[in-house]
Amino acid sequence: MKNKVLIYCFALFAFAFSCKDATQTEVVMVSAEEMQELLELEDIQLVDVRTLEEYKTGFIEQAQNIDYTSPTFEEDLVKLDKSKPIMVYCKSGIRSGKCSKKLKEAGFIKIYDLKGGITQWKFSGYEIKAFE
Repeated sequence: MKNKVLIYCFALFAFAFSCKDATQTEVVMVSAEEMQELLELEDIQLVDVRTLEEYKTGFIEQAQNIDYTSPTFEEDLVKLDKSKPIMVYCKSGIRSGKCSKKLKEAGFIKIYDLKGGITQWKFSGYEIKAFE
């Protein structure tokens, strides 16, 4: 009987620690240079979480605007494809950091956050698209 309990405990322990959650997500902070490379190599959902007024001052090409301060922010995020990589940015990185946490909680698989936001993007010499 003692052996059966010991074997059961061992099997339970092995099972619990060998089966890690495959959907465990990590937010990856990327530089402007890394972001540019990722945008060229992967099919990424690019999200600008600044206000519409900020977005209208210029944005990174292909970015869609989902305002972090909007009352529909979380509803808008859920409409995105959780299985595709997503990259977020704001002005300096604070709102995108908060957004990344929400994306992780919502079950997004691959999340990138631009270090320093669009400010760093501009400083690194990358292009900003004008709002039309």
